[in-house]
Amino acid sequence: QVLLVESGGGLVQAGGSLRLSCAASGSISSILAMAWFRQAPGKQRELVAQIIINGFTNYADSVKGRFSISRDNAKSTVYLQMNSLKPEDTAIYYCNFVGGGTLNPVYWGQGTQVTVSS
Repeated sequence: QVLLVESGGGLVQAGGSLRLSCAASGSISSILAMAWFRQAPGKQRELVAQIIINGFTNYADSVKGRFSISRDNAKSTVYLQMNSLKPEDTAIYYCNFVGGGTLNPVYWGQGTQVTVSS
């Protein structure tokens, strides 16, 4: 059983920063990709940032230059550093891991609320 546990969400004023963490518990033989998604009320879940096995990163246009994704493979942990936060960044943030092997299992965290006040 693999669980993803997120932390670091909260309430921050516009212009502030937060750092989200997501750690996997349980055994994952390999991780192909780690990512952060978010879902605002009344909107679809969207990809925020992704880092794949070779270190390549990908960001949503709305967060480029403000957010940074990083990982610690030894700890099976992914981070999202969020700077210059805006009210429109308010959402529930979910981490996502894609495992290796023939099945490529997909794991989701439970979500952590980020609220940016104006």
